[in-house]
Amino acid sequence: MPVLPSLLAVFAHPDDESLLAGGVLAQHHAAGARTAVVTATWAPDSRRAPELADALAVLGAGTPRLLGYNDARDPEAAPGRPRLVDAPLDEAVGRLVAHIRDFRPDIVIGHDALGQLTGHPDHVRAHQITLLAVEAAGLAHMHPDAGPPWQPAALYAATHPESGVGLLRPLLEGAGKAVLSVPDTYVTTSVDVTPWADIKWRAILANRGEVARERPLPGILARLPEGDRIQIIQTEYFTRLIPGPMKGDPAQLTT
Repeated sequence: MPVLPSLLAVFAHPDDESLLAGGVLAQHHAAGARTAVVTATWAPDSRRAPELADALAVLGAGTPRLLGYNDARDPEAAPGRPRLVDAPLDEAVGRLVAHIRDFRPDIVIGHDALGQLTGHPDHVRAHQITLLAVEAAGLAHMHPDAGPPWQPAALYAATHPESGVGLLRPLLEGAGKAVLSVPDTYVTTSVDVTPWADIKWRAILANRGEVARERPLPGILARLPEGDRIQIIQTEYFTRLIPGPMKGDPAQLTT
């Protein structure tokens, strides 16, 4: 199996990495590539931090890298700390730049501009921070205290095309959630992660608190018949943002 590019995933909450890119992270790890995850919210001493650590261990994505901001909708995430959506933009970008320069990934993946299907404000803010940080990481005069410059070769946004929402639409609408998708033409890369679906599912299940609840997506997926669940998690969709869309639809993320 050829070595695939190294990946740094940047997502807003614990479980986002498993739900949105768990298959791709497992795929790259299995091929010998370095992988890691930066999570923008929840503190190291929060109840979800151990679950995140367990999920990353399943995916082979190292140990948690937490920016430590509070969740826009859950003050238990990081009590006494600013919410991600309220934090000074330059400060948050600088924290992420430090992780990019430390890990030196070939590819960064993160949220799309819509904030995924439900439009969570933390997802939208994480997308904005990631866009700026990927550019800033390669410029020596920006955030000079964050380490030597490093320019990732590509940035991909995890997303959901209109044709790929499928069973998720009634499930999310039934839970009172929004369903935001992008035109199919916006997607540049569709990855069949069926060979890694079992690993992805085990990583999702590691988020035990969310699995036990009714409204979060891990809990919704856990109550589904196995066939429906596999249909939902077996394909991951991405849009190449930097250096720009590629023609065609490659079967994997490329630099």
